[in-house]
Amino acid sequence: MMLGVLLFVYCCYFLLLICLIYGFWKLPETTLEKTPPQTNFSVIVPFRDEARNLPNLLASIVALDYPTTNVSFWFVDDDSQDDSCKIIEEFSKKHTFKNIQLLQNKRQSNSPKKDAIATAISHIKSDWIVTTDADCMLPKNWLQAFNQKIISEQPKMIAAPVTYVEETSFFSYYQLLDFLSLQGTTIGSFGIKLPFLCNGANLAYQKEAFLDVDGFSGNDTIASGDDVFLLEKFVQKFPDAVSYLKSKDALVQTFAVSTWKAFVSQRVRWASKSANYTLLTGKIIGSIVMLMNLLFCTLPLFLLGILSWKIIVLIVVSKIVLDSILLLLTLRFTQQKIKPFSIILSGILYPYITVFIFIKSWFSSYQWKHRVFKK
Repeated sequence: MMLGVLLFVYCCYFLLLICLIYGFWKLPETTLEKTPPQTNFSVIVPFRDEARNLPNLLASIVALDYPTTNVSFWFVDDDSQDDSCKIIEEFSKKHTFKNIQLLQNKRQSNSPKKDAIATAISHIKSDWIVTTDADCMLPKNWLQAFNQKIISEQPKMIAAPVTYVEETSFFSYYQLLDFLSLQGTTIGSFGIKLPFLCNGANLAYQKEAFLDVDGFSGNDTIASGDDVFLLEKFVQKFPDAVSYLKSKDALVQTFAVSTWKAFVSQRVRWASKSANYTLLTGKIIGSIVMLMNLLFCTLPLFLLGILSWKIIVLIVVSKIVLDSILLLLTLRFTQQKIKPFSIILSGILYPYITVFIFIKSWFSSYQWKHRVFKK
């Protein structure tokens, strides 16, 4: 009985990874063309105490190659205690050719970020909303790539890629691989037409469609999830109008955290969203991945006699190989370094860290932007 359950979980995970790898390969990469800049964008940046990161974002905004008459930037301050607002105000005065708006967040729910986005949307007139974060850096042709996708496919929502800035330490590289595993899964799921993940640091949607799905209503009691829960609504309402922009020209960069404590808090926040997924796809895939990680963590127990060492070696090796293939595809797409030893070591550590985070997310609160959110 136990052996049958273990083999069933293994087979499900094996098939899932094969499907995601196929989906990643199947989804075509978009090449930037000379498409007329017809789309009007409003870029929303919620922030709280981001004085250290804002200069990088603002520098990337200056470098954007898109008509200034077709884009506005809406910075929404969520009770910052540092010089964030001052930095934005000074930037706006210096770069008067950029349409910069600074708003104060209107808190209405348990989710400051969703409130900030909703606050900005209540003022916005343009057709398309793009969200990003204050600790991000935007590529030069970012909006050009979105514009091309909108004109060619007429979607309602576009998810796009995010990666970490590369650093030298193993801890940072582990975070990069962990993060890119989510990016690879996201791309693969879009490739097999079963999207269930996206990232609010690089997400675009029609304002009219956002209002049509009633925005964040229904999940505003959950602090995070301004991206995946909105994606679920769009998939349910517009199943054929949700696209992924697989383009290096749209690749947004952000930064890994610097401490283990910050890493755990961040991952607990991410994991806390999974229990509230409404799409069956997300629930099934999340369950398969977690069960496989649990199986991996408990394999030493099966050395006592339930499984032969040959089966255990097969499970360990095949999991690491399949995970690595998806990671290598994603690293190749993001054009980041491939470090074989670090990838293998991360593949061994990942299940234990993931199970730890998952268990902690069920019983622990987490800290986000100097606020504590309870389970």
